[in-house]
Amino acid sequence: MAKIIVAPVSDLPPGGRRLVEAEGKRIVVFNLGGEFFALSDRCPHQGGSLCAGLVSGHVESSTPGEYRYSRRGEMVRCPWHYWEFDIRTGKSWFDPKRVQLRQYPAHVEPGAALVEGPYLAETFAVRVEDSYVVVEA
Repeated sequence: MAKIIVAPVSDLPPGGRRLVEAEGKRIVVFNLGGEFFALSDRCPHQGGSLCAGLVSGHVESSTPGEYRYSRRGEMVRCPWHYWEFDIRTGKSWFDPKRVQLRQYPAHVEPGAALVEGPYLAETFAVRVEDSYVVVEA
């Protein structure tokens, strides 16, 4: 799997999200309190963009009139038909065994590791000649 550099950590604050495209796939990256999670941006129902969805918590009710709100900011709702998914696992709330989003590993790496990583850039020798900069290609 290709390694995709999304953004500096400071550009994706807690509660934030960022959409990236990699190898023809749209992936949405969420920051939940300093933990990063990456999910397919496509709702399995009819393909709505989860990056455009509402991020909220989970509402439970054991009896009519009693509500409990938990897991603030950990659920994303498809903007088209309101299917809800757990950002941490990608599983749907209504049928977690059968309906889920594809997850992608997401983590933080220091910039120095990325520069020294397996990435290769084409380089050219450069020298100065009588006030001209010359690139040897």
